[in-house]
Amino acid sequence: MAGTNDDKFVLAPAPRAAVPVQGGGWFPVRRIFCVARNYEAHAREMGADPSREAPFFFTKPADAVLPVGSGETGRLVYPLATQDLHHEIELVVALAAGGENLTAEQARACIWGYAVGLDMTRRDLQAEAKAKGRPWDSAKAFDDAAPVSALRHMPGVELSRGDIRLDVNGELRQRGDLGDMIWSVAEVIAYFSRYFRLQAGDLIFTGTPEGVGPVRVGDQLRGAVEGVGTLALEVVARPQQ
Repeated sequence: MAGTNDDKFVLAPAPRAAVPVQGGGWFPVRRIFCVARNYEAHAREMGADPSREAPFFFTKPADAVLPVGSGETGRLVYPLATQDLHHEIELVVALAAGGENLTAEQARACIWGYAVGLDMTRRDLQAEAKAKGRPWDSAKAFDDAAPVSALRHMPGVELSRGDIRLDVNGELRQRGDLGDMIWSVAEVIAYFSRYFRLQAGDLIFTGTPEGVGPVRVGDQLRGAVEGVGTLALEVVARPQQ
């Protein structure tokens, strides 16, 4: 690309999307890939028939990330254009390397670490898109649609077991085990590499267990993945214009 210095841009470049790292530092975010229906029970609650034919996926822009540091409570402003905002707790994989057409072994070696994430979804807009056979972008790719906790550095480690849960206002909403995933972490990374040249900085949301549901202004969310960390979030009202 011509003109890599700031004084060559005709507008000031947007800040680089990043998420915090446990113990200090920041992980730069390049792209966000998301696997849909990767837990059988969730696939069924969404009216789908789970299978291993091929993962179903979508993406979010990097700047949809809402970074939440360790010990902090993030503030998610209730988004525009929806009356039905839903939570989906997920294990997030961060990549230190990438490539094309990776084997599962090569995919495993690309892992930098993990975080707890929420795939926030404007469910009413998603339902409308499904009914009309349209893409899900308006339902999945809005501002702050991807809250992410501080990353735990776990290079080359593939998590295959561990409790994953989400409480809303102190009550359990979602719970499962990473072992319930239809496609493993390495399989998911390898699959995406068939369609995209994966690179360092990519994040992958690996799917959500059953129990997704709506959140309201004032709700307190607390997600956790065993061996990874926690994510705390408060849903707040939009400022008056």
